[in-house]
Amino acid sequence: MRAKRRRLEAGFKAKVGLEALKGIKTVAQIAREYQVHPNQVSQWKGEVSQRLPEVFETGPTVQIQESEKEIERLERKVGQLTMELDWLKKKSRQLGL
Repeated sequence: MRAKRRRLEAGFKAKVGLEALKGIKTVAQIAREYQVHPNQVSQWKGEVSQRLPEVFETGPTVQIQESEKEIERLERKVGQLTMELDWLKKKSRQLGL
């Protein structure tokens, strides 16, 4: 029977990646300490260094913009469904249902 894959939290990955980015310890030392593969530590290190500039960007992030678009879409849908429900109530009263 195969062992289950470990699922690691984003906070843990960021912590390990940041520690590797600092360069105080080697990647091998960090991998041993946290019991992960050295290649994984290197990958997280690269991801942290690549995404670090996003922390200091101004203006709404892409995720906030996408969520706002989704909210607008859902509000339009609620308005449409409310109008349809009102129309159906009116027609059912006219038909005596």
